[in-house]
Amino acid sequence: MKRIDEEREMVRDLAIKTAQKVIAPQASEIDTSEEIPKELIESMGKQGLLSFLLPEEYGGVNGDLFSLCILIEEIAKVSGSVALFLLAQSIGTLPIIIGGRSSQKEWLYSKISQENYLTAFAFNEGEGKFYFPSIKTLARKGSEGYLLRGQKCSVTNGGIAQVYTVFALTSSQKKEEALSAFVMESQTPGIQFGEREKWIGMRGVPITDLILRDCQIPWTHLLGEEGEGGRIASETLLRSRPPIGALAVGLAQGAIDYAIQYANDRVQFGKPISSFQAIQFMFADMTTQTEAARALVYQASEEIEAHGERGERLSAIAKIFSTDVAMKVTTDAVQILGGYGYMKDYPMERMMRDAKVTQLYGESNQSQRWLIARELMKD
Repeated sequence: MKRIDEEREMVRDLAIKTAQKVIAPQASEIDTSEEIPKELIESMGKQGLLSFLLPEEYGGVNGDLFSLCILIEEIAKVSGSVALFLLAQSIGTLPIIIGGRSSQKEWLYSKISQENYLTAFAFNEGEGKFYFPSIKTLARKGSEGYLLRGQKCSVTNGGIAQVYTVFALTSSQKKEEALSAFVMESQTPGIQFGEREKWIGMRGVPITDLILRDCQIPWTHLLGEEGEGGRIASETLLRSRPPIGALAVGLAQGAIDYAIQYANDRVQFGKPISSFQAIQFMFADMTTQTEAARALVYQASEEIEAHGERGERLSAIAKIFSTDVAMKVTTDAVQILGGYGYMKDYPMERMMRDAKVTQLYGESNQSQRWLIARELMKD
């Protein structure tokens, strides 16, 4: 346990240094230009942040879910866009980790760790978001492999990723047992990308539709066995919730840190506004909520790593609570800055815009409430 704690502290130190020294000076420009510089992506690749969850023997960091939450939280304190980019990269690798054969892992892990290949998770088709009956993309068997046709919506890192984990039906029966998972390279003939979606937050990350027009892929690109796509997708989504929560916690903490610094410097009626009881109480509430969210996120990640029975429920609770807290805290931080909080010259309005995305990203908070209710009714 001591070794694990030491490794996690090393991850935290690396994340803090990268966030403060490398990412923070570029955070505003990333939001304005709507692009993460290639030099920054290459730098993060050299640090192992693009292959964070991959085994060390393949050049990865061998990070666990708890450590990923640490990484995402620290990065999100200075840039929601970069944190989301790294989160999407990890989510894109999860189906390979969960369902990939050894030959597939050897091929793809080396591409990710050595050549900085970017990955993306392509499941959503717009109707009910991450809802299995909504899947219409078909994978038909041919003489040399599978022929995929369909369209995926809102793919994070769409258009810049080299590898996509795609979910499609290998049977005409619309059942979860008919769902299969595939890996597809961006250069596959027939792949097209829709126009980039214009989000008000996380603007540095491209989000596009993925259009598959009779894309031929070999048999070896099937992850696991036919019909295992539902299991692979479910386990991926389960593991994605705590890091999304960590991203929200990072945004909230970053907003608190900046607002405190501002309140100490801002003088009204001859003294800093941080001395006013009304402001102090706001900070007390903001910190209480953020600490509670952080505890939930890390508890959920540990429960999932331990394969605990409460992993599904806790992960949904952590996702809802932390993202709602991020929205509340960043809005309060804008209020503390007053008119300056709403100006683009200050980072607070960006944090508030980014926080809103976390409530919608992945599985929406409304769908998480349904999941929690379903788990409770089982009990």
